[in-house]
Amino acid sequence: MFDIPSATLNAAYLDMGYLLNADLTVLVNFTNPNKKVSVYFSPMYIDAYYGGTLIATTYIEPFTARKHQSMFANVHMVASQVRLGLLESQRLKKQLESSRAGFEIKGYFRARANFGSLLRYSYKLHGDCTVVLSRPPFGVMVGRKCKTRH
Repeated sequence: MFDIPSATLNAAYLDMGYLLNADLTVLVNFTNPNKKVSVYFSPMYIDAYYGGTLIATTYIEPFTARKHQSMFANVHMVASQVRLGLLESQRLKKQLESSRAGFEIKGYFRARANFGSLLRYSYKLHGDCTVVLSRPPFGVMVGRKCKTRH
């Protein structure tokens, strides 16, 4: 399972009206809901989007989540001079003025469970969270909606 219990928007501004500079910190929760086996998560990529534009990406080192355990990763993401379309730029300006900006955080990873020494089960997971953050510099998360799919 993929979830974001906390996120902050440390900075966000537009250069020249359309080049996004942003600083986000996201706490990502990976949960192994299985009560019988450990799950190995690898490789993991976390992407941040504003509208349809990819603004930042990062990699998380592989790890194992024991039976019915959660693992947390504190992810720092920086967008530097990312070109936004005209409509996205105008929408972000309005959102920052109204003190609420929405971002999408997507996680891509593979999970593998070993059932004894003979049987391995491996599958790809895709986590998708929409987060709403208040205006920087104290941009705390005020809403979220997350889904995890195979």
